[in-house]
Amino acid sequence: MARRDAKPPRAGATGPAAVGEEEIAAIAKRHRVSPAIVREVMRRTGATERAVIEREIEKSKARR
Repeated sequence: MARRDAKPPRAGATGPAAVGEEEIAAIAKRHRVSPAIVREVMRRTGATERAVIEREIEKSKARR
């Protein structure tokens, strides 16, 4: 039996695996950052869309 107070999984809560390692590597190469930074941006923002991730990376680079 399922618990009544159990929360259903959030939509889009699949994490970094939703984008795929190949795409993470491509984004990292395009923006000249490590794949770990791309994963960190994805984790911090909760984004899985490429455009959102790239926008966040550009904003971060502008702060440097």
